[in-house]
Amino acid sequence: MTIQLSHGSGGKLSADLTRDLLLPRFANAALNQLEDQAVLSMPPGKIAFSTDSFVVSPLFFPGGDIGELAVNGTVNDIAMSGAKPLYLSLGLILEAGLAIATLERVLDSIARAAKTAGVTIVTGDTKVVERGNCDKLFINTSGIGVIQAGIELGVKNIRPGDKIIISGTIGDHGITILNQRNKLGDNISLKSDTAPLNGLIQTMLETTRGIHTLRDPTRGGLAMTLNEFSQGAGVGIELWEENLPITSQVAASCELLGIDPLYVANEGKLVAIVAPDGADSILQTMRQHKYGKNATIIGEVVPDHPAIVTIQTSLGGKRIVDMPVAEQLPRIC
Repeated sequence: MTIQLSHGSGGKLSADLTRDLLLPRFANAALNQLEDQAVLSMPPGKIAFSTDSFVVSPLFFPGGDIGELAVNGTVNDIAMSGAKPLYLSLGLILEAGLAIATLERVLDSIARAAKTAGVTIVTGDTKVVERGNCDKLFINTSGIGVIQAGIELGVKNIRPGDKIIISGTIGDHGITILNQRNKLGDNISLKSDTAPLNGLIQTMLETTRGIHTLRDPTRGGLAMTLNEFSQGAGVGIELWEENLPITSQVAASCELLGIDPLYVANEGKLVAIVAPDGADSILQTMRQHKYGKNATIIGEVVPDHPAIVTIQTSLGGKRIVDMPVAEQLPRIC
């Protein structure tokens, strides 16, 4: 069985799609009302809101798929503000001819990812387009979370002397997708790092208030994120190449392709800018969590060369890490 244009018509097949595929996986008090909006109860605090769209190709890859990526991506964007993610919306753009079995596999993954992240899917929408107007399946997720009193993360907090921590190895997701598309070699066993980071972040926040800002280095990789920090705060950033956590397979693949791993996308890592006197404590806390076990201090914020990121190379030299001009690999998420 495949998706038909009539599945998006608002008629019987649309109702069947909702009743048979969506509600059994995502049923909850808000969604079960089947209204045009979800009416939600919110705890006290400021609201964090984010939205993202996912067009990754292929739909399934080692370590994850488009459904898991859609949940984790929005959960992480909310969590980087220090918020606790609570609710998600789910928008599906389906291509006519998509196998129902493929859609079911993605929906099952979304349900598992939402349960793992501790969020509830409370509203959504489905559209069907003609064959050729969409590559099988696109997803949009929006999310809402609550920031407790006393948490104020942001680029404005960055100060010279702050340490830069990455939660684990970089480049895993981007090189995994690249390998799936181009079959770089049978001996490559990489998998995506897609993961929900809200649990790790809450653990970090319970340990200290020395965290100044957080970001997940997705498209554009670590280089893009650090350039945004540097320019936004008007400070310099210096990385230490010998401290960068990169697996041998990612390093070898990047060298083969002439790609700098600093620019490769990640989907389950965070960058933390932290006060220097709390850096070691935060690092140890992160290493006790499964998504931060390879956390490393990779550099520091400096008063020199404001709005410029540099890297101290393992050979003793120094070079500028520019903001990427173009995407190395399109449709990475």
